[in-house]
Amino acid sequence: MPEGDPSHMTPHDSPIKVLLVDDLEENLLALEALLQREGIHLVKATSGDQALELLLAEDVALALLDVQMPGMDGFQLAEFMRGNARVRHVPIIFVTAGSAEQQRRFRGYEAGAVDFIQKPIEPDILRMKTEIFVELYQQRERVRRQRDELDAHAMALKAADQRKNEFLAVLGHELRNPIMALNAGLKLLERAGEPGDAASLRERMAIQVFHLSRLVEDLLDVSRIDQGKIALRLERVLLKTVLDSAIDTSRPKIDAGGHVFTFEEPTEDLWVSADFTRLSQIVSNLLTNAAKYTPSGGAIQLRAIAGPDYVEIAVSDNGVGISEDMQGRVFDLYTQVNRPDNRPSEGLGIGLALVRQLVDLHKGDIRVESGGAGAGSCFTVRLPRSA
Repeated sequence: MPEGDPSHMTPHDSPIKVLLVDDLEENLLALEALLQREGIHLVKATSGDQALELLLAEDVALALLDVQMPGMDGFQLAEFMRGNARVRHVPIIFVTAGSAEQQRRFRGYEAGAVDFIQKPIEPDILRMKTEIFVELYQQRERVRRQRDELDAHAMALKAADQRKNEFLAVLGHELRNPIMALNAGLKLLERAGEPGDAASLRERMAIQVFHLSRLVEDLLDVSRIDQGKIALRLERVLLKTVLDSAIDTSRPKIDAGGHVFTFEEPTEDLWVSADFTRLSQIVSNLLTNAAKYTPSGGAIQLRAIAGPDYVEIAVSDNGVGISEDMQGRVFDLYTQVNRPDNRPSEGLGIGLALVRQLVDLHKGDIRVESGGAGAGSCFTVRLPRSA
């Protein structure tokens, strides 16, 4: 059978619709009996007006029209179809019991017919011609779907290319600033300054080196995850020790913003199966993110919540908040929200994307809640609880 045969449709394909138009119910029943089969849905009309209503509501692969009907005959219906942009492409086969003289056929072809079938109908000829047009319809649909898929891929590639260019611009900016600070520090150290000045310079340079190392590590982690090269070292760990480690890591950023930090410790020992370092990284990234997007002197809270078979780690703040349209995108790579002063955010926009990927590797999930701009936000990580 040909590839487009309706009996070989895939489960995802919809039945192909064929319109049958005849003012006599017995003729419609006869056509239905000849053409009914799996993969074809026969749509029936007993008048030209009813057929037009169906054509405006249904997508059909073929229309079989009786020529001699009261009111709007088959030729008039065909002319209406050819004048309508939605259905002008539908092939028309006229079914006629009358004479098939040349003038009559010419009028039919002029109205848009592709063929005539004379009554009494030869079943094999009717089936063969119907299958040809059904197959042509399937081929057009396949081409249309492939075109839509190619368009979608092209749009995705264009968007990815734009994100890449934006990312490279941000990366260049983020790397340039600490490098310039380090170069300036080195030049100052070359001068014979006071010992106290040298100590202050070394401290500032150490902060920039730490910032650079975090940028590079984040970039490498994203690359490792994409390539499947991160393997977690899972062990049974006490959640509080992980949270304490994350607090120590992010404390300088929280203190630098003058934020009020509170930690609601778990009321019981909560154990999880996790990679200690990576889970600490998840929480510290969330805390650092909260500090970054909270105006100076804001409030940041870390909570551990026990469930029957899970634990939740919630990081909330009263910062800039996240608009509804951004809440579905904050975990996408290179996505950033503006800082409290409305300037573009520092960083590469990969912190939350990395958090989500690491949470996924731990068989957990993460969600964000925010009342919108200026209403703060809350990130909640849920992980399976270990016995």
